[in-house]
Amino acid sequence: MRTMKLGSSTLEVPVIAVGCMRINSLDKTGAERFVQTALDKGANFFDHADIYGGGTCEEIFADAIHMNDEVREKIILQSKCGIRPGMFDFSKEHILESVDAILKRLRTDYLDILLLHRPDTLVEPEEVAEAFDRLESSGKVRHFGVSNQTPMQIQLLKKSVKQPLVANQLQLSITNATMISSGFNVNMENDAAVHRDGSILDYCRLNDITIQPWSPFQYGFFEGVFLGNDKFPELNKQIDEIAEKYNVSNTTIAIAWLLRHPAQMQPVIGTMNLDRLNDCCNASEVHLTREEWYAIYRAAGNILP
Repeated sequence: MRTMKLGSSTLEVPVIAVGCMRINSLDKTGAERFVQTALDKGANFFDHADIYGGGTCEEIFADAIHMNDEVREKIILQSKCGIRPGMFDFSKEHILESVDAILKRLRTDYLDILLLHRPDTLVEPEEVAEAFDRLESSGKVRHFGVSNQTPMQIQLLKKSVKQPLVANQLQLSITNATMISSGFNVNMENDAAVHRDGSILDYCRLNDITIQPWSPFQYGFFEGVFLGNDKFPELNKQIDEIAEKYNVSNTTIAIAWLLRHPAQMQPVIGTMNLDRLNDCCNASEVHLTREEWYAIYRAAGNILP
């Protein structure tokens, strides 16, 4: 598995992050096989959140990987907090309590990365800063980041937070590529020209923040996958042709499309299927040409001005 630096940190991570949101859909044997398959492929970066399965996904993962000190040294753990029933909460108390609960469920003393999950409009940056300082000084969290945040929301946090924010987890796929499309349609009077996220792609590149695309196979907001979907005939035809050229699956090409971007993104894959997990990891070795990248982009219905 090819590796990269995570944001401005010195942390070396695989270019694929293994999402564990659905690990509670597997039985004990299936979860063990899933985790071991990821490790065998060099995908030792595991993404969690305290809301996944109401916390059970972290517990299942810890059991599946047979967590102990020796195992912990070989993996990279990321989790997220800040979502509560009917609200978001970036208060100091909630962040600190959430991390303690996450660590207990994962059976570890520290997280490599903690992300703030979804923006909280009632956020007080000073409280976040206090929480981060305490987590860092205690050794409970080594790196920090955000999820689904705009440049100005990140800047607001940075007003008080002194730690580098090394990652921003954002929805991005071939069919959900507005952060890319707005960059093409500069000064145009069309829908694609609307900057819905404040130029977050360029902002993250300028500030050495790694974008972690989530739902890399989804279209819409969890409406379904575009691969093999009759709603996207031209896109699937183009992907299949390129997949045949490289002798890989369409899954591999969909992830390779994200990896081809010079922003050096780290896609978060959510599949629990072992074959698809392997296919996703194989994208690490596929480097699409500029022509192939643009052909896929256009085939998804995106229009170049």
